Amino acid sequence: MKHVRVLIIKFVASLAFLYIILGLIYGMTFGEVLFLSAVLGVAAYLIGDMLILPRTNNVVATIADFLLAWLIIYWFADGMTVDGNVYRASLIAATGVGLFEIFFHRYLANNIQHRDQESSISD
Repeated sequence: MKHVRVLIIKFVASLAFLYIILGLIYGMTFGEVLFLSAVLGVAAYLIGDMLILPRTNNVVATIADFLLAWLIIYWFADGMTVDGNVYRASLIAATGVGLFEIFFHRYLANNIQHRDQESSISD
């Protein structure tokens, strides 16, 4: 259940950031941004938050999440109708996602991973 709550937080934040940047500024539809947010949220959670963050630190995981976000957003934006420069749109959007990830990783470290360690110690 904790993973569902965390995924929902990540999805809603990504949707808000990406819709402001890609939807309002670069002309993507809400449906396109919704689908992109779902794909990006699941991929970034599995790769950045579940694999990289526990084995490294916040800086490395944030850089990995930024690069993953840039690649996925660029790939999606290139295939969809984006007004303007696709590279710039994906770079700005990935930067917004990366800034969010700094705080999201802190939340994970303080709330989710800390509880996992406490439950494994008490078992």
